Amino acid sequence: MPVEIYKGRFAPSPSGPLHLGSLFTALASFLQAHKKKGQWFLRIDDVDTIRVTNGATDSILKTLEAFSLQWDGEILYQSQQKERYEQAIESLQHQSLLYPCTCSRKQLAKINKNKPAIYPGICRRKKPTDTKLPYSLRIRTDDALIGFTDKLQGVISQNIALSVGDFVLKRRDNIYAYHLATIIDDDFLGITEVLRGIDLLDSTPRQLYLQQRLNLKAPEFMHLPVLTDASGIKLSKQRFAKPVSGENPVKMLLTCLELLAQNPPSALSKANKKEILEWAIENWNPSKLSGIKQLDCL
Repeated sequence: MPVEIYKGRFAPSPSGPLHLGSLFTALASFLQAHKKKGQWFLRIDDVDTIRVTNGATDSILKTLEAFSLQWDGEILYQSQQKERYEQAIESLQHQSLLYPCTCSRKQLAKINKNKPAIYPGICRRKKPTDTKLPYSLRIRTDDALIGFTDKLQGVISQNIALSVGDFVLKRRDNIYAYHLATIIDDDFLGITEVLRGIDLLDSTPRQLYLQQRLNLKAPEFMHLPVLTDASGIKLSKQRFAKPVSGENPVKMLLTCLELLAQNPPSALSKANKKEILEWAIENWNPSKLSGIKQLDCL
């Protein structure tokens, strides 16, 4: 029986340049793929065109190249995969799993008040012919546990129906939801392991649920701790995290390796990028981050 080739990916959204948290994740997924002697793909998550910033994609590519984080194959752009997403929507419709929802965020916020944002099923009985108003498409969820074992965070389980409720797969502005797009893309690329930030851990059961309904093979998962600022808030583009500079890649690579708990030797401060990455691949041990949910990067 042939051995399965490891396939990982890094999937930034072009809503701004890469910051330290993004580089932290990119480096970790790069090292994991190369340690496994596999492939590392790059996906640009530009399906939500409203959030795309001019020049962001070019900036992301230049930053990765500045740190010698070279991807395999062609870049996958989500904005070019809409036909595949629509095929998945049609498959779910044929299973009678989708329904139109005319609820607005304002309406739902008023209903939920201070309670967790669980969709209350207002539109669950509707059919597309029942409304002339713009609508999103929600998927019906089951009252059952969805579980998996994360390589760093351990056993995770969630009852989607009780924790989230029926969730949106296609917005009323015809933009496909992240949960749908990411599983279709991962299946298309043959991704065997998803390595990303722990801020996406809670969304994984929804993606597993969709993979089950579409008969797609689920990858393994490894959710890294997120980097936080002095206030304990995750570094993000929305909070204007400082862009990564490629002017001193040696120093920045070593900083990321230290944050990844890899303990690079001081002698590497005199090495070049190639030598640092060779050392990092050979000595890569993500288990040092087991159970850690966040790291202060300051």
